[in-house]
This record gives sequence, structure tokens and C-alpha cells, in this order.
Amino acid sequence: MTAIKHALQRDIFTPNDERLLSIVNVCKAGKKKRNCFLCATVTTERPVQVNVVKVKKSDKGDFYKRQTAWALRDLAVVDAKDAVKENPEFDLHFDKVYKWVASSTTEKNTFISCIWKLNQRYLRKKIDFINVSAQLLEELPKVAEESVPSGENQSVTGGDEEAVDEYQELNAREEQDIEIMMEGCEYAISNAEAFAEKLSRELQVLDGANIQSIMASEKQVNILMTLLDEALKEVDQIELKLSSYEEMLQSVKEQMDQISESNHLIHLSNTNNVKLLSEIEFLVNHMDLAKGHIKALQEGDLASSRGIEACTNAADALLQCMNVALRPGHDMLYAVKQQQQRFSDLREQFARRLASHLNNVFVQQGHDQSSTLAQHSIELTLPNHHPFHRDLLRYAKLMEWLKSTDYGKYEGLTKNYMDYLSRLYEREIKDFFEVAKIKMTGTTKEGKKFGLHGSSGKLTGSTSSLNKLSVQSSGNRRSQSSSLLDMGNMSASDLDVADRTKFDKIFEQVLSELEPLCLAEQDFISKFFKLQQHQSMGTTMNEVEEMDGGTLSRPHNSGVPQAISSEKDMIRQMMIKIFRSIEPELNNLIALGDKIDSFNSLYMLVKMSHHVWTAQNVDPASFLSTTLGNVLVTVKRNFDKCISNQIKQMEEVKISKKSKVGILTFVAEFEEFAALAESIFKNAERRGDLDKAYIKLIRSVFINVEKVANESQKTPRDVVMMENFHHIFATLSRLKISCLEAEKKEAKQKYTDHLQSYVIYSLGQPLEKLNHFFEGVEARVAQGIREEEVSYQLAFNKQELRKVIKEYPGKEVKKGLDNLYKKVDKHLCEEENLLQVVWHSMQDEFIRQYKHFEGLIARCYPGSGVTMEFTIQDILDYCSSIAQSH
Repeated sequence: MTAIKHALQRDIFTPNDERLLSIVNVCKAGKKKRNCFLCATVTTERPVQVNVVKVKKSDKGDFYKRQTAWALRDLAVVDAKDAVKENPEFDLHFDKVYKWVASSTTEKNTFISCIWKLNQRYLRKKIDFINVSAQLLEELPKVAEESVPSGENQSVTGGDEEAVDEYQELNAREEQDIEIMMEGCEYAISNAEAFAEKLSRELQVLDGANIQSIMASEKQVNILMTLLDEALKEVDQIELKLSSYEEMLQSVKEQMDQISESNHLIHLSNTNNVKLLSEIEFLVNHMDLAKGHIKALQEGDLASSRGIEACTNAADALLQCMNVALRPGHDMLYAVKQQQQRFSDLREQFARRLASHLNNVFVQQGHDQSSTLAQHSIELTLPNHHPFHRDLLRYAKLMEWLKSTDYGKYEGLTKNYMDYLSRLYEREIKDFFEVAKIKMTGTTKEGKKFGLHGSSGKLTGSTSSLNKLSVQSSGNRRSQSSSLLDMGNMSASDLDVADRTKFDKIFEQVLSELEPLCLAEQDFISKFFKLQQHQSMGTTMNEVEEMDGGTLSRPHNSGVPQAISSEKDMIRQMMIKIFRSIEPELNNLIALGDKIDSFNSLYMLVKMSHHVWTAQNVDPASFLSTTLGNVLVTVKRNFDKCISNQIKQMEEVKISKKSKVGILTFVAEFEEFAALAESIFKNAERRGDLDKAYIKLIRSVFINVEKVANESQKTPRDVVMMENFHHIFATLSRLKISCLEAEKKEAKQKYTDHLQSYVIYSLGQPLEKLNHFFEGVEARVAQGIREEEVSYQLAFNKQELRKVIKEYPGKEVKKGLDNLYKKVDKHLCEEENLLQVVWHSMQDEFIRQYKHFEGLIARCYPGSGVTMEFTIQDILDYCSSIAQSH
């Protein structure tokens, strides 16, 4: 082991300026036995660094190499496994746990002892030595001296710390002294033993001199001892004086403590007095109501503006006093309780007085407004409630105070306001709509015709009469096939533009009067009752449950008043209660307008859509927006019903078997409908509804035109299709309806196709025999005979061709064309004026056939000189003269 230690020192550690202090031969636990050495080393330079180095024998040769090194400061735990029994296993805890098995227990103990000493000397770090007894750590050096050779003992496990520093270098002073000693002796180097003996003799001489010096100083030591005894006596005297001083200071300390305690009590008393004064000032400043405010609350005039202002200020002051945030303990004071009770009595007294006064104001408003109804009954206007709103808004702050202090009375006022105003508005709105109905129908026979009659300027028609009228018009609609738009007892053709314009103006005036009335009332409710209006998507009236007697609900288990779901819902409920008659009256008016003229649904759809759009831009959640939206649904349903009835009447139309068809009734009435709709819906918001209706109507027109054409017996099918689709195309071209562009093109195509079909059908084969002859020629060519060889066929030679041509002189051709013109004129109707168009098309078709025959003669009978007995110019002259003669 010693040889290995010196070899490791020489080959590995000396080049790195390190000294090897301890070594142990180990192998890893639980694995194949591959031995290595753990070495404890220190550096020779300052500051000293202590390391644990793993050294392994190289596989390629008989030398050792440094494999791994750990700093001793990173070592946390040394585990010897067993403190009682000998066990060669031990663990070192660095960054992880390394398990080792030493070659012998002695080497393990020696290595652990060295680690312990290095830790104590250089690191002063607490390394946990577990499973190692304290006695073993103290005895390890002695065991090592007995078991390790003397040289190794001196270098590794000496009994004191100098053994660890065996190779410590000399400093400069020591080197200088040794050099001086060696210079004084000539044989210091040549004879080391003689030099050592000389040094020994000199050391003995020095020891003797020291002993003599000690014996000579005994007298001086005795003198020193005497002086020390005297000094001790002086110290005792000083201690006695200090004790007396301490007793006096103790007395002074007790007196100072008493003074300090007295000062503390005085300071505490002053602090309490200041705090008490602060609490009293707080209560006085925050819970004292001025006498003027008390008088205003008890006797203030609620009718005058000055009295209202004084009561408002007094109510705010009372609310501040009642809502003051009391500090802990204030509510237990009798004076505070008494003042709070006084405030509660004042609040209750003023709340009763305010509620009673406002109820009287509501009742008076109902009487005052009723007196003004007579003057508005003859005009289509609604009474103005602005003066009433202006007077009531003076109480808005008091209502806010009442809402926060006594919600029960606030709720009662809200209910009373809704009851009084709902009856007032119901009378006003009913009279207003009666005037509107009279202006629509008049007090003449027309009004009676619709179940209405005037009496003292009032309209007495009822909803039941309108319902009966609806049933009657439904029955009449089936019986009158001559008019497509006849929705009631009156035909749409009997109503002129002035009547429709009058209805449109009346309906617009009705909506224009209702809109500001509802908005003004909603704005007043929000301001007077202090309810916030939120911008959100509105709901329909049907989604809001009817209030039980107009009572607003609030939680019964909470002292904090709340609306049903929010203040927005409360406003909507109040408006529904107050204006509950608007929607039924509007629906009755719409039903009346629809019975007067089904075209009125177009006017109402445009006007109602515009007002709904305007109301939603102002407030989508408002009562007006919701109500008009519901009514718009009814108007849209009537509009759809009007379109459906038109389609139904198209399907039920019947034609005469004895007269020619001409332009169908529903085609002409579609033109009338489209022209009117375009004028009404110009720049309208709901253009999409009309476009959808157009699509339905035009498709039904197309289907039923074809149906009538197929059923026609007097007029050819192609003529019915041609004339009616020409009329449809002309209508769509004139009106320029963008959504019907595809239908316009389709109508044009159908017109063109049936014109061509009619021309070919009517023209037939004017040169019948000649046509049969050339059909045979074409058949021979189709069989494979060359065109120039056809003339050699017996049935198609030149003589046969000349014979057929002679049968069609110009005179016979003109006679046949004249008969054809008369036949076409008999089929076509005069209002569409298509005779010349059809005749020109027939002329072009006849010329086309002529050119075809000429071409076959030129190709199949070249050089024969055979030609037709009339020319193209003759055909043009015949057609022109026939047209002029008729």
C-alpha cells in the first residue's frame, strides 16, 4: 500500500500541486469487482482545497489515471453502515449517493478518520457521520499507528495535526537561521553527525542557562505576589463602595418608575378625552338635523316650486343623517337610538304626506286631460301630456328619495300612476282611433258597407263586424274571377289613386302621433321614477307576463328593493300597463284598411317597417319598438295573405271557350300590382319582402299562363304563350325590377320560342308539292347518292322538277299568303299589337324556305336552267301589299 501511495503521489498528485493524505482500496457495491482507489488530498497552495479523488488503473498499461474528483465541501453525509460490527461497506453522499466496499475495515476506518480531521481543520462544515460512534472517531488514530508501517504512520495518521503537515515547507526566516548556523561550522555538510552533536551540546548549554535565570528571578516573583495581594485588598474596598452606590441608585430607579407610570396615566387620560370629544363631534355633526329641515318635512308646501325645493333639501339631509356610518358602539348609546327613532318618525310622516299629495296630482291630471278630449276628437291628433310631465318632474328627486327610503309607498305610487294614466290613455287612444277610422271610411254609405257608421262624431264599428267582413270577403273572393286583387266587397279597380293616398296619409299620421306620445311617456317614467333604460335587444309583449293588478314584484325576503329582473323590465311593464290598448287598436285599424283595399297592406308594410326601424335605432328595448314590431308581424301576415290570394285566384281563373284568349286578366293585374308596389316600396327598408313576393307571383304567373294555354280551344297555345310572355317581358323591362332579371330573360325566351313555333306551325308548307319533291331529293342524298347524280333518278329528273315548279306560279303564292294573313289576324289580340311582328317573322321564314329550294336546285341540277316562277322580291312585294290592304 505504501508503494502504491508513493507512486500515486509522484505520478498523479505532485504534478497538480497536491499532497496525498489517505488512501483506501475500494470497489462499487453490488457490481462486478473492479478495484479502484479513493484518495483524500489537499493542495499545496493557499487557500487550501480538499478533494476526494477516484483513481483507477489503466486498462492499457501498468499505470494509474485520475478518473473523478469531488470537492470535500460538496460532501453531505458519510455512512459507515454499522457502528458496532465490522463492515467494509460505506456510502459517500455528494450530488448523489456513491456506495463503496473497502478491501478491509481498517482501511475504511482510516479513510473516514482522515475525512473527519480534514473537515474539522479546513472546512469547519457540518458533515453528517452516521453509523460511526464518537469513540471510534477518537480511537481511529491509535488503531492506525499499530496497523500501518512507521513511515506511512508519520505521513498519514499521526497523533496530532503536525502529522498531517509532514511535508510543510520552511519559511524565509527559518532558512536564513539554518544558513547562519551552517556557515559557523565548516563540517556542517561533510559531517552531519558531528554537526548534530554540536547542536545538541549547545542546546544543553541553553537549557542550563534558562534554569539559572528562573532561579535568579524567585525574589522578584515574591515581590510581585505581595503587590498582587495589596491590589486585591484595594479591589475589595472598591466593590464595597460600588455596592453602596448601587443601593442608592436602586432607590432613585423606583422613584423614576413611579413618575413614569404617573405620566403614562395622564397621557392615557388625555388620549381618551380627545377620542371622546371626537366621537361626540362626529355624532353632533352627522346626526343633527336643522330645525328648518324638520319644519319643511312636517309642514312644507308641496304645491309650490320653492316648497318642493325646500322639502327636497330637507329630505336629502334626513337621508344623510339616517345613512351615516356609525362607529362600533354608537348604536348602543341611548341618545343615538332616540335620534334614530326621531328620524324614522320624520321619514314616515313625510313619506305619507308626499304619497298623498302625488296621488291627488295623478287624479287631478286625469280630470284635467279628460276636459281636453272633446277638442281633439274632431282632429286626428292626440292630447299633449308635456305640461303634466313638466309639473311632475319637479318631484323627481323626492321620488328618488322615496324609492330609497320607503319602497312600499314608492311601489304604491307607481301602481296608482299606472291605474290613473292607463284609463286616461285608453280613452284618448280609443277616441283617436275612432277618428282615424271615420276619416278612412267616412260617415257615408262606404263606412256602413264596412260595418261602421258615424254617430255624433264617434265611430261605433267593432272588431266583430270586421271579422264578419273578413269571412264575407273570403267568400266573395272565390266568386269573382274577373279581378285578381278583389279582397273584399269592393274591387281594387274601383279605388282610385286618391283613395289609396288618403289612406296612406291617415295611417302615417296615426303612427306619427303615437310615436312621440310613447317616447315622451317612457322618458318621463324613466326620469320621474328614477329607472335606468338599458340598450339591449327588446322582447315582444307576449314574453312579458301580465302584472297582477299592476303590482310590481320585489323579493319578500330582502330589505333591498329590486325590480322583477331589472329596471329596464320595470319600465317595459309600466308601459304595457299604461298603453295596453295601443296594440289592439292598431290591429283593428290594420284589419279595416285591409278590408277596404287589399293593396293597403303594401302601404302599411312600408310605413310600419320604417317606424319600427326608427324606434329600434332610438332604443331596441323600448315599449314602442316592441309594440310596433308585434304589429308589423300582423301587417306582414296580411301582406303574405294578399299575395297568397292573388296566387290562388290565378289558379282558379277560367277562360271562355268561344272567344279568343288575348292578354290574361292576372297578367294585366300583375302589371298593375308591380307598378303600384314599385312606387310604394321605393327606398323602403323591407324591400326584401316585396322581392320574395315578386318571385312567388311571377312563378305562379308563368305556371298559370302555360296552364291556360294548354286549356285554350279557340286560340292556339303558341299564341297565348307568345302574347302573354311578350306582355310580361315588356312589363319587367319597363319597371326594371332587379330581383326579376332572370324571369325577364326567361319571359323573353319563351316569347321568342313560341313566336317561332307559331310561325312555323302557321306557315306550314305553302309550296307543299315542291316541298315533298325536295324532301325526296334530300333522302336520296342521305342514302349516299351524290347531289349531281340525283337528276338521273327517274322520279327526280329535270322534267319532274319543272312539272312541280309550274304548279306554283306567283298568283297562287300571293293567294296563299293572303289567306295566311287573315288566319293570323284572327288569332292575335289587338291590345298586344303583335300582328306585324308575326307577319314579318313569317315573311322571313318563307324567304328562308325559298332560298333552301334554290340551293338544292343549284347543287342537284347544275346547268339545267330550272328556276322558280317567282323571286324573293316578288315575295317581299306580296307580303307588303297584303299587309297594306288589311
